[in-house]
Amino acid sequence: MSSDSETDVSMENATLNETANATSRIPSTPEGMAVAYSSLLIMALLPIFVGSFRSVKFLKDRKKNGEAVETMTSQDAAMFPLYASGALFGIYLVFKFFSKEYINLLLTFYFFFLGVLAIAHILSPVVHKLVPNFFPNMPYHIIFTQGEGDQREEVINQEFDRKDLLALAISTGFGIWYLVKKHWIANNIFGLAFSVNAVEFLQLNSVITGCILLGGLFFYDIFWVFGTDVMVTVAKSFEAPIKLVFPQDLLENGLAANNFAMLGLGDIVIPGIFIALLLRFDVSKKSDSRVYFYSGFFAYITGLLTTIGVMHFFKHAQPALLYLVPMCIGTPLFVALVRGEIKEIFKYEDNPEENKTEKEKESIKEENEDKKSI
Repeated sequence: MSSDSETDVSMENATLNETANATSRIPSTPEGMAVAYSSLLIMALLPIFVGSFRSVKFLKDRKKNGEAVETMTSQDAAMFPLYASGALFGIYLVFKFFSKEYINLLLTFYFFFLGVLAIAHILSPVVHKLVPNFFPNMPYHIIFTQGEGDQREEVINQEFDRKDLLALAISTGFGIWYLVKKHWIANNIFGLAFSVNAVEFLQLNSVITGCILLGGLFFYDIFWVFGTDVMVTVAKSFEAPIKLVFPQDLLENGLAANNFAMLGLGDIVIPGIFIALLLRFDVSKKSDSRVYFYSGFFAYITGLLTTIGVMHFFKHAQPALLYLVPMCIGTPLFVALVRGEIKEIFKYEDNPEENKTEKEKESIKEENEDKKSI
């Protein structure tokens, strides 16, 4: 994000995480900063709120159809910061030794295709409701397999109709606008779509897994922002819709404004998938209360406002997860402690049967290994 001094502090995301980047700009007006900060806050809250409720529906639909739900295990969560660090440092080396122009050109087309699909997924239900009944709709089903006989496996099994294709066409129009103009509004449309889909589909199975993931990324963020120049260098070089932006000079220059405050998508997605898990826990209690979801949601608001305040006061880049993680984990757990549900929240799992099956498989595997060793 940006301050009113000669330093514009911006948070950018390189590996589904955030950093803040300082570049020299004309000082912003207090009014312009207030508009930019408020807009970024609203844009950050929107995908968390929408994506959380969509994650509940996604989980229910999967279970109803008997489909397996891919979730992150505790081991995956513990290793994720290491994988993210490797990816981040790899990108850093690529930008150091290769031309940024060609790399960003490749990234632009890569995120174009991802963005079009992400927007289409969100638009499809809307198009189905708004398109009139006389629309010549037609269902399609694509099945793509590999192998033969018993070894045959499905690679693609996708059902869609012409209304879905219409949503895809509209999304492609947004994508072309982004490719041609690179306008900040088009960037934000892509960024919001990525965030909503990530919060919906990236499922943490338990609060323990969420705490491990957020705890690891807490230290990851601090190290790469404060300990090295890697995060900032990648953020400066990386040109892709991996951030939400809003101009601080909008009041003066309108839509042509270019003095941007920025928020990395990682600062939305990482806490967002944990907050979505809290909502699914609330729903599992089969009551109208959403106390854990809203406690996590307002904790996120507090954490983000704290990040803005610290950056504005110190005029220095800050790792947002330094403030977001303690708030988003600590507040719901404190609420659980007060309500006497701390054991219940830690025992909760989205897919207990799947986990039990995995444990049984591991147990059988260990027994077989023991027999072989004997």
